[in-house]
Amino acid sequence: MSDIWLPSLQTETPQEGYELAITLSRKGVRATQPDVEVLKKLRPEYANSADGLTAASHVIAVNFQTVAAANNYWRK
Repeated sequence: MSDIWLPSLQTETPQEGYELAITLSRKGVRATQPDVEVLKKLRPEYANSADGLTAASHVIAVNFQTVAAANNYWRK
């Protein structure tokens, strides 16, 4: 990954922070499995799995915690 796509964890609002957390999570999956065809093939398995969806939600939540802390929980 040579291009810089994440210049900062700073966001203006919690909603933007949550959207960044989703992006971080997606980028993590793509870095782990760069083959798009494999990702497409595996998607039906986790998309219909309560455990898979819960795990995905957990990853987003952890990333959101990181972004929130970096933004001092949007306190002014």
